[in-house]
Amino acid sequence: MSWVLATSVVLILLIVVIEMIAPANVVIAYGFVLPILLIATARNRRLMYLTLALCIAATYIGILRPTKPGRFQSAVINRTVVVGVLIAVAYFAMTREERKAREEAARAELALQSEKLLRANTQLVEMKDALNRSERLAAAGQLAASVAHEVGTPLHSIAWHVQVLGEEPSMTAEMQKRVAIIDSEINRVVRSIKELLSSTRQRKPNPARLQMDRLVQSVSALMEPSFVGKGVSLKVEVGSDAPVVWGDVEQLQQVLMNLMTNALAATNAGQEVRITVGTRATTTDEVEELRRTGNPAVSTLVTVTVSDTGCGMLEEHRKRAFEPFFTTKAIGDGTGLGLFLSREIVTVHGGSLSIESELGKGTTVVISLPSPAGNGAEARVRVGDGT
Repeated sequence: MSWVLATSVVLILLIVVIEMIAPANVVIAYGFVLPILLIATARNRRLMYLTLALCIAATYIGILRPTKPGRFQSAVINRTVVVGVLIAVAYFAMTREERKAREEAARAELALQSEKLLRANTQLVEMKDALNRSERLAAAGQLAASVAHEVGTPLHSIAWHVQVLGEEPSMTAEMQKRVAIIDSEINRVVRSIKELLSSTRQRKPNPARLQMDRLVQSVSALMEPSFVGKGVSLKVEVGSDAPVVWGDVEQLQQVLMNLMTNALAATNAGQEVRITVGTRATTTDEVEELRRTGNPAVSTLVTVTVSDTGCGMLEEHRKRAFEPFFTTKAIGDGTGLGLFLSREIVTVHGGSLSIESELGKGTTVVISLPSPAGNGAEARVRVGDGT
């Protein structure tokens, strides 16, 4: 606006100087139209009134200079015509600019309302998606309840026969070890079914002090026969230190088994799955998130990385990997709940679960859990109730 005002002042002074050089030349006075049009673009009525007053005064000042006898009356008439033109130009120019300002304001308001409608529509779609997910989870609960008795009966029968088999005198130590693993896994399946039947909520964790390297090694030993049978190399890398977390052993075991099962399914013979246990410093955002959820701020996170050299994932599939019931496996090979439940468990433990993947180059999944020992204290990280 300052340059508009400065330019208008310069134009007015220039026209006045030209009139002084060429007295009684009323045509020059029409030049005052230029600063009036320029000031109109500022859309300021007070400034327009001031500019118009200056232009009218400068127009009439021209008749005060000496003129030929008998020309004074015609000079007044001519300059009054000029003043009328200036007033008309100021009125129409200001009216036009104000109309443009109203149109711009109306367009801005329309754009604002459109943005609000888009946001409301986005929220509506998100709520609809959340409702659909809730309905699908409810349907899964009903399905679990309907098949529980059918599944439970043969499981109990299998468990009983396994128990009898374990008491056979001819059982060797190696056979006893295999029977113990089978019995442990049957009991875990039974507990999982009970959890599904109890409610749609994840059961409250039973936290205890545990070393993640030992947990990883035990799960790897359990899964190793599956990798050997498929010809996939399984490598476990554990540092010299023993990273400690407070967590539910069975739930964290379930998470790790889900990730290893997915990695095995994504690899072929000759490829590799690598599990790495380590620690890293907590970021500022992670500290704030721990405080927000009621957990003590820790300086160290224990990480378990499961990476494979398998087929990888499309970007759109990676973004949907944690959605319940989303799976790229064939019908009957997967429910699409593994990663969803795994992230729920890790989140309840105050941690996070992330996925990086590239089609044809493999997938890397990282579990990050707070380490109470990272503060040099044995204070427990509070584990939520699964809500």
